Amino acid sequence: MYDRFGHAGVGGGAAAGAGFDPTVFQDFSDIFGEFFGFGDLFGGSRGGRRTRAQRGADLREDITIEFEEAAFGAEKKISYRRHELCEACKGSGSAGQKAPAACRTCGGRGQVRYQQGFFSIARTCPACQGAGTVISDPCTKCKGEGRVVQQKTVDAKIPAGVEDETRIRFSGLGEAGTHGGPSGDLYLVLHVKDHPFFERQGNDLHCVVPVSFTQVALGAEIKVPTLEGEHTLKVPEGTQSGAVLKIRSRGVPVLNGHGKGDLFVEVRVQTPSKLTKRQRELLEELQGTTHVENKPQQRSILVKMKDMFEL
Repeated sequence: MYDRFGHAGVGGGAAAGAGFDPTVFQDFSDIFGEFFGFGDLFGGSRGGRRTRAQRGADLREDITIEFEEAAFGAEKKISYRRHELCEACKGSGSAGQKAPAACRTCGGRGQVRYQQGFFSIARTCPACQGAGTVISDPCTKCKGEGRVVQQKTVDAKIPAGVEDETRIRFSGLGEAGTHGGPSGDLYLVLHVKDHPFFERQGNDLHCVVPVSFTQVALGAEIKVPTLEGEHTLKVPEGTQSGAVLKIRSRGVPVLNGHGKGDLFVEVRVQTPSKLTKRQRELLEELQGTTHVENKPQQRSILVKMKDMFEL
């Protein structure tokens, strides 16, 4: 098109309607500018002065909380260190808030060019890092960075029902941005301590309670601890060791929702290690009235399949 029509052939005139797409040069600019730094060769606009404003980095703080605090929520004061805008220079980095001067190396363009044969290669200016300006008189308090490290405290409200490794985001409380850029975020990562009695699975709680042979044989009411105090649990007559009984709504609250999980209590018969003379006589008398065939019980197919998947 250029050979036939000259500059008009590659312009936006009538010849452009003959099948020529001027944006093809932009594609070459993206490719060559990305990998080789000479996007202007094909008319691209990738080069130029870089903006000095940059977003601040995100921060992470890890805290350990009690099992009950994770279940019912808590309020914590979190102390951490972050970069904040320098009050002396208002974040400009210059003493007396003087305006930055144009970079002498690149003439304020943010790029320097090197001629290598046919190609003219543009690269980021090493003196100003592409900003096009330099601070001639740096602020003495922040050394020209525009930020200083400060100790900060944030009031963190931990909602009820959080789990281990839960992250809570505090927008804008991370590192301050540079040269007018926005601040980053603060992420609070929770680590929940183990409970000596309960094991948590989702919103449900599981525990094991020892019982005597007579309690499961005759039935009884036992006191079971919960996160909200003791609960009276009825053990039915003839309950087998290892049976699991459910107490509704005594688990962990649903995070950002309604309701609670359940508490599952596994009862295990505790065999006494020492017997009195009277206890032995009574058990021997009981043994004479009962008979149990000590034969292996046939396991159901469903139980076998369950064991296979658990392995």
